[in-house]
Amino acid sequence: MNTPDFPSDLIIRESYTKRIEPFMRQQIVKVFTGQRRVGKSYILYQIMQMITNREPQANIIYINKEDNRFDSIRTYRDLIEFVESGKVDGKDNYIFIDEVQEISEFEKGVRSLLLDRKNDLYITGSNAQVFSSEIATLLGGRMVEFKIHSLSYSEFLRFHGIEESKESMGKYFLLGGMPFLVHLGLDERVVAEYLKNLYTTIVYRDIVSRYSVRSTWFLEQLIHYLADTTGSLFSAKSISDYLKSQRIMISHNLVQTFIGHMSDAYLIHRVPRYDIVGKRLFETGEKYYFEDLGLRNSITGYRPGDQGKILENAVHNELLFRGYTVKTGWKGNHETDFIASKDNETVYIQVAWSLDSEATVEREFGNLLEIDDNYPKMVVTADEQFRNTIKGVRHVNIRQFLTSEII
Repeated sequence: MNTPDFPSDLIIRESYTKRIEPFMRQQIVKVFTGQRRVGKSYILYQIMQMITNREPQANIIYINKEDNRFDSIRTYRDLIEFVESGKVDGKDNYIFIDEVQEISEFEKGVRSLLLDRKNDLYITGSNAQVFSSEIATLLGGRMVEFKIHSLSYSEFLRFHGIEESKESMGKYFLLGGMPFLVHLGLDERVVAEYLKNLYTTIVYRDIVSRYSVRSTWFLEQLIHYLADTTGSLFSAKSISDYLKSQRIMISHNLVQTFIGHMSDAYLIHRVPRYDIVGKRLFETGEKYYFEDLGLRNSITGYRPGDQGKILENAVHNELLFRGYTVKTGWKGNHETDFIASKDNETVYIQVAWSLDSEATVEREFGNLLEIDDNYPKMVVTADEQFRNTIKGVRHVNIRQFLTSEII
């Protein structure tokens, strides 16, 4: 057994462990995906701890490809050889592989290991491309994916041991929810330095190096543009046209390629546009949101005028954290910020910083009232004064939205 030393301050993220537990000791690969440093390794630690609490003599085989002690495991054959050398006959073998995409043709090794009913496999990865439908097919459908995100607001409060308040919400909007911040505290200068270095690692290790990107300056300009226009609706061509107007010459094909790389590294999330009447996805036009608010702010800065964008990004991230599939909706010329679906249920959500004018109230509620079905509809804002429900469309304050089972 080569179980790593568990961190003494391990904080259990129950929203994930509860979803994972039914699949433990099943002959199916448990796959944990997400942006670098969102806590995938800690999820593995939590599962290992659960196993050793129940089976003190459990045989755990642990591989961390970010640890140079495992540099010799480069191919799927190396992987199989390492695991076989650590197996114990007649016992269940719990196999954990962190950052598995660093192993060449890892999927062949995982498929081979899965043939032994005594093997229980858990793997993490920081690149969506390696867990594409082709790999899922190669694994024979015997995998279940858990998407790990940076801390939700409720987790942020618990990790940092602070009470929910308007000030705490402001800290979350500014600093974001990267789990490692629990070791740094909430000093803005310290966190800013950490986030700046994390951003550089993601861009240059998970994008530039992995995809051999040469136009790094163009890539960073594009990332900055998406951070500056978070939640805006556009296409690759419209982005290219705007950048050209700023004398940044980049084709829309390259824009699309770079956005794909950023999505694969989980730096951003793409939200497609959905025709509410025709019930189909549009071929062009989408929104982009950042996985972590703090990382977004480290790119473009935190300005008072960006509060609405950050609020919308926070609502989007909470929906993903709760397991919703998210689209942006269109009916005629009217936009619905989010159509969130889960378990055959749907909720429509508009987001605005405040409802400080009749025109804003009419726009935000009116867009939802035009949708003639019976699914729940709500307007989420930072407004603490507005309390009205209009014709069944609810107003929900952002702090309530992020801390309660409002959906």
